[in-house]
Amino acid sequence: MPFYTYKPREPEKSCDYCRDGFDTIQGIREDALETCPECNNPVVRIIYAATELKDKSTKTMLSDDNLKKHGFKKLVNKGGGQYDEVV
Repeated sequence: MPFYTYKPREPEKSCDYCRDGFDTIQGIREDALETCPECNNPVVRIIYAATELKDKSTKTMLSDDNLKKHGFKKLVNKGGGQYDEVV
């Protein structure tokens, strides 16, 4: 379930809970909150731009140099039940 951030429409009328904004977990199909759960002050949902996560750690972790450095062997299937040791 995703996190959603809400901020008050009228910060001067807000409580300690919603004054600086608050996060809540909601289902994707649930309607956005219209009021603060503590003080019933009107709130708006803040939409953030999505960021693309790139995880390159697997490439470097499984590189031939890294495997050799940590004492692992890498075998490549030649076929017919035969394997060549690459690292």
